[in-house]
Amino acid sequence: IDVNIQRIVEKYIDEWMSGIGSKTAAVIAMDPRNGEILAMSSNRRFDLNNPRDLSSAYSQEEIAAMTDEGRMDAWNQMWRNYCVNDTYEPGSPAKPMTVAAGLEEGVIGQNDTFLCDGGQDVGGYRIKCVSIYGHGILTVEQSLMKSCNDVMMQIAAKLGIQRFAKYQKLFGMGQKTGIDLPGEAATIMHKKENIGQVELATISFGQSFQITPIQLAATVSALINGGKRVTPHFGTEILNEDGKVTKEFHYSEKKHIVSEKTSETMRILLESVVSEGSGKNAYVEGYRIGGKTATSQTLPRSANKYISSFVGFAPADDPEILGMCVIYDPQGIYYGGTIAAPVIGNIFENILPYLGIEKQLEMQYTR
Repeated sequence: IDVNIQRIVEKYIDEWMSGIGSKTAAVIAMDPRNGEILAMSSNRRFDLNNPRDLSSAYSQEEIAAMTDEGRMDAWNQMWRNYCVNDTYEPGSPAKPMTVAAGLEEGVIGQNDTFLCDGGQDVGGYRIKCVSIYGHGILTVEQSLMKSCNDVMMQIAAKLGIQRFAKYQKLFGMGQKTGIDLPGEAATIMHKKENIGQVELATISFGQSFQITPIQLAATVSALINGGKRVTPHFGTEILNEDGKVTKEFHYSEKKHIVSEKTSETMRILLESVVSEGSGKNAYVEGYRIGGKTATSQTLPRSANKYISSFVGFAPADDPEILGMCVIYDPQGIYYGGTIAAPVIGNIFENILPYLGIEKQLEMQYTR
């Protein structure tokens, strides 16, 4: 943990969450090159010296109204680390995985075009795109910028179940990251033998499976760092009272998850999401930022509850920092590009200069 980055993260979580009505959010700041966690927080925090003090997470009116059972539930909620302990349907940040697999297998090219007519007929079902009337003709880059479900389903169909499942395993889906914290939740995935055409279609754009925020952060890191799967971690070494290193920690890495060429292409494509697409609210003047927004519905769909998120990285051409924000059940506006991307934008605006990352651009995007 970098205490200064941690304070910045907590500041912007608290400021932003108070304005959108969400009671739960999770933010991670991580070095995608080696998995070091620089900050991790939710807006439900507690004092480690007084862990039963509910006042940091609940109002006095809420506390007064709690029964003994309600108080126990409140403690459990407050003590949860939503970055590690809870799973959710990731939605659109899974789309770069689909695109990367398609590029790696050669079933699509960066300049290929696709027709989005509002959805795909799969296994007797009409699975709709985010634009029910269709996006029209899209390049691969535009499909990520507009977060097109239809194109993702077409890419997944080209890959087929066997190859798609192979990349899920390569990306670490269905496994824990191995982070050095207790209580990491396992992912909830379809077994390969249970994946049919409908499941293949929905998985391609981030539905019908669940992962943790830290799992997604690790997976996106592999897509943008040259293809290396890193283990998220806090501990690096143990010092004695004289400040000498008595033990160093080493964490597993897996190389060649994707090729350097595919990784470079993904950095380019995801930079366009921020410079021209749905992630423009994460832009920081003078910096090259890449990322992906998401707005996913929770189960049951009829409840009309959403999870909004954004995962971003900078500098886009050679990432040194990855930031992720997940907002659970926001009230009112719930689009990830509107309410999650600005959180990471504000955090990056403060921590990029602190990390010594110099500005690269003179051009300005509208944020």
